[in-house]
Amino acid sequence: MRAADLDIRKLLDVDARGGVVRFAGERAVILDAGALGTLREELVRLAGFAGARAVLTRFGVEHGARMAEAMVSRLPWDSEAELHGAGALLHTLQGFIRLAPGDTTPLASRGATLLSSYEAEQHLLHLGRADEPVCWMLAGIASGYMTRATGEAVYVIEDRCIARGDDVCHFQGRTRAAWGGALEEHLPFFRESVLDPSVREAAPPRRAMGRALHAKSSALPLAAPWGEPATPLVAESPAMQRALDRARRVAPVDSTILLTGESGAGKERVARLIHGASARAAGPFVAVNCAAITETLLESELFGHARGSFTGATHDRAGLFEAARGGTLLLDEVGEAPPGVQAKLLRALQERQVRRVGENTSRPVDARILAATNRDLAADAAAGRFRRDLYYRLRVIEIRLPPLRERREDVLPLARALLAAASRRLDRPVAGFTPEAEGALERHGWPGNVRELENAVEHAVALARGGVAALDDLPDDVRGAAPAGGGVEEPAARTLEGVERRAILAALERHGGNQARAAAELGIGASTLYRKLRRYARGAG
Repeated sequence: MRAADLDIRKLLDVDARGGVVRFAGERAVILDAGALGTLREELVRLAGFAGARAVLTRFGVEHGARMAEAMVSRLPWDSEAELHGAGALLHTLQGFIRLAPGDTTPLASRGATLLSSYEAEQHLLHLGRADEPVCWMLAGIASGYMTRATGEAVYVIEDRCIARGDDVCHFQGRTRAAWGGALEEHLPFFRESVLDPSVREAAPPRRAMGRALHAKSSALPLAAPWGEPATPLVAESPAMQRALDRARRVAPVDSTILLTGESGAGKERVARLIHGASARAAGPFVAVNCAAITETLLESELFGHARGSFTGATHDRAGLFEAARGGTLLLDEVGEAPPGVQAKLLRALQERQVRRVGENTSRPVDARILAATNRDLAADAAAGRFRRDLYYRLRVIEIRLPPLRERREDVLPLARALLAAASRRLDRPVAGFTPEAEGALERHGWPGNVRELENAVEHAVALARGGVAALDDLPDDVRGAAPAGGGVEEPAARTLEGVERRAILAALERHGGNQARAAAELGIGASTLYRKLRRYARGAG
């Protein structure tokens, strides 16, 4: 049999009276695409993007493997190549994708290109434009199918995605050895799946994942909002590159990490990066601000409490150490934790157990601990303001995040990425900054670091007239900044693309955002201008 012989009328069997639908001989159900999109949205909001990706990828792997098993066991194939090529056509018939003409399998040297993707369509509809490829289930389906069809573990990765603003979705499939180091950041999302033929007892890990996701939902009031767009990580400066390189290197290791740096430098964002690149990526990420809660309440929130242990304790409640089971717990502003809580934190870290308030029994802890502070904990420990033993227990690995004033190379790229995110969030078509606005952004000292920059960019997007943010749209303190001293220099040279970008944005400002007039002045077509503005809006400039 050849792949081209697949016929939906022969594959689909419907027993209208019995209510049984079979596809390729296997029991199937028909679900509305919009309802699946809503399920996807809820997964992201509950488990975050990393957790949702892991669940959907592994679901896809299972689905793809079962389809391949049905194809192998029920149909006689002319060749292995026909079996491989049947996968994409099979999932086209199921309504998941529309394959580009001539493409048959992601294992081909050029990969496989999708002209349409159910998953990208639903992500755009329910969650808006993404910053990364999001056809997670489709990548899992292709991985599971090709693994079963070829007899060796195949990992399919998406590198272009319609949901990200690309024209098409593109997938490439390779073995682990062929991928090499490029696969490492994707591996956590495939683990404990049918890609490893030796892993057949999948039920216990899945039940553990379910418990972790349920625990996460109970911790939502104190956790960072799930599914919110994260501040982009930009690292063109050597200092930030070193920090992120260390974060990525230690992410797979379960060691405790202390993140230090000024307020607004991006400590929580890096903590999320570490969690997402770890083996715990499918588990919950729970963050608690130790400075924002009173000592009595903080102890209860961290360790839980028994019913009747204090006024208002009407039922047993698990703490955040338990809620983060299988995932990561971030102790933000840990330097502000009261002495009594510090002692119990030390015990929890040493013994890997917690005791709920009002109980005499201890419970095991299975959470990776990250801590963050804007204080000099070494000085506080030396002065007796912070427990020295707890400091060393937290500081197994320390990652210092430089303030924005020490990473001047990152200011404009980060501002452009933040502008693209704010434009989408506020639904305002602002494509970039004028040269005068960019100059002010470069000169400002940014005492509030990335958080201050993010607020300044949103201010500019909200006030911008037309398609470009001008100098007058920036906050007063940023707009009026004098050139910084102390050896901070303007970049000595501009790239050709940078010169082009500035010319385009300046023309837009002169014409009040009118793209047709700006294109006419620049001597380019309106479609060319629109295409370039789209690229700027995606933060590619």
